[in-house]
Amino acid sequence: MSSRALRPLLALSLLTGLNFLNYIDRYILFGVQPLIKQEFHPSDTALGALTTVFFIFYMCSAPGIGFLADRKSRKLIITVGALVWSGATLMTAVTHSFRTLLVRHTIVGIGEATFALIAPAYIADLYTEDRRGRVLSIFYLAIPVGAALGYIIGGALGTTYGWRAPFYVCAVPGFLVGLAFYFSGKEPERGEKEVSFSTFERTTFAGLLRNPAFWTAVLGMAFMTFAMGGISAWIPTFLERERGIALDKANYYFGVITVLTGLAGTMVGGWIGDWMLSRSRSGYYLLSAVSMLLAVPGALYAFYGNPAWMFPALGISEFFLFLNTGPLNAAIVNSVAAPIRATAIGVELFVIHLLGDAISPTIIGAISDRSTLRLGFSVTLVAMLFSAAILFVGMRFAPPRSGEPALAGAGVTA
Repeated sequence: MSSRALRPLLALSLLTGLNFLNYIDRYILFGVQPLIKQEFHPSDTALGALTTVFFIFYMCSAPGIGFLADRKSRKLIITVGALVWSGATLMTAVTHSFRTLLVRHTIVGIGEATFALIAPAYIADLYTEDRRGRVLSIFYLAIPVGAALGYIIGGALGTTYGWRAPFYVCAVPGFLVGLAFYFSGKEPERGEKEVSFSTFERTTFAGLLRNPAFWTAVLGMAFMTFAMGGISAWIPTFLERERGIALDKANYYFGVITVLTGLAGTMVGGWIGDWMLSRSRSGYYLLSAVSMLLAVPGALYAFYGNPAWMFPALGISEFFLFLNTGPLNAAIVNSVAAPIRATAIGVELFVIHLLGDAISPTIIGAISDRSTLRLGFSVTLVAMLFSAAILFVGMRFAPPRSGEPALAGAGVTA
């Protein structure tokens, strides 16, 4: 295979590796929350605020980073972000107060925002739009696999060596992968794989504000993120507190379920999404909407049904939640053109975290303080339904595929 053919695979592999380490680090927190509570004695609301503070700085830095990435070297920005994130991860060694832990999370949030934001736009310049569902599903495999390892590592090392130990796992690999990416080869030209319409809505920031294909996909993603973020943050605590499962076992069981259902759902969703797109411009939106609806019954039974069937029900729900990861991210990437793609993804990250996992852990924690954690999870079910409804509406605005004429109201103009 030629070096030209290998270059996209190498870049995809390294970016996926960075994303993988990113999610391990992010989900370790959820695996050790009960241990942090034992040391610092914060309320559940304050524990949820750890995640909220992380995402506030993550999402507030995203639009500026996106604007910069559409104009400067994306490889340099990704590398600097990886080094900042890895350095902040090492700061865990000196976190001896809850306030210091909050500061650590703000720095990590800014570092993570770089490669999480720029990578999809970078990957879009390596692969054509009809392959992006599958390719982005590979990149986003880092979510279930990294999350699962975060739970498992957090539970295993945290209960043995203390809650700080698991955070050291990703620091040195983060430095190495970030530097390897920087020296991996020439950066692709912006728009190198573009064949779609270059219109006002797709190529300008002013047009982005009135691009319904973009906004319906983003709002659908935001409510999905609200649900997934809230469940992810509190499920180990729920299993320990309300199901009586030891913390290390709770993290292990949920980690195994997440990696199995996440791998299956993400890969299957990427292939089905590209297949559906080849037959209808609304394929990504339709698959995502249906999968959000199908995730509700499993989550409902997991929280309120027979405890003996909780893990199978949770696995079914997670499978359908992960099914739309590749297609929905591809829908967002395809709704805009290369000149503003990183900026658009920056706006997307701001919105989905502002309305999603920046607030859901705190909301669930606040409900838990006043009632039960089980009741707190009810807000995630409502969010899934809102996500499905918005994505069904978004079907009518899906942008045309290559070679198709633009339709009125489809988010583009001919």
